[in-house]
Amino acid sequence: MFTSLIRYIQERSTSPLTKNDIGLIEEAFIPKQLRKRQFLLQEGEVCKYIAFIVKGATRQYTVDERGYEHVLNLCIENWWTSDRESFHKEVPSIYNIDAWEQTELLLLPKTNDYYERVNNIPAFNEMRIKLDDNQHMAAQKRLHASINYTADVRYEELMRLYPEFLQRFPQHLIASYLGITKETLSRIRHQAVRKQG
Repeated sequence: MFTSLIRYIQERSTSPLTKNDIGLIEEAFIPKQLRKRQFLLQEGEVCKYIAFIVKGATRQYTVDERGYEHVLNLCIENWWTSDRESFHKEVPSIYNIDAWEQTELLLLPKTNDYYERVNNIPAFNEMRIKLDDNQHMAAQKRLHASINYTADVRYEELMRLYPEFLQRFPQHLIASYLGITKETLSRIRHQAVRKQG
């Protein structure tokens, strides 16, 4: 279960992982399995873990006063998921995170000294800084796209960047992630099929 996490860290850092580093990572991270629709985090709870997805898929979303779900993030293998504000500030989360498929995770808790010790591993710290930078840039691009691009362009960008999302998640989640209605997404998909034909 740890092989994919170790490989992920090694591929994203120039610092080597020592045997001691790998041993510490294997001690620190807690394996967890979620059934489809089982929660990792529910609104109102304090997020206690940063989670690495070994296998499966998750969604992070809010539910408005009318009961509509608004998807903030869709995540698959070799992605991280958590509510970072809740995790770092120890405040109740406004998000839900649940498994969209049978999902295997590795959880890094904040409640013991492992979090600090793992973050002091040079390769892990280097990977985390790159990850933070990439997430910040992705969030900026997504915000820019939502303000400036049409639904058609946002869908094309999603197809280009994350084609696997279209295979793994149903239309209503894709539509919510793009900030459009299911009907708009259906129209865009039909137009895309006609263009290809």
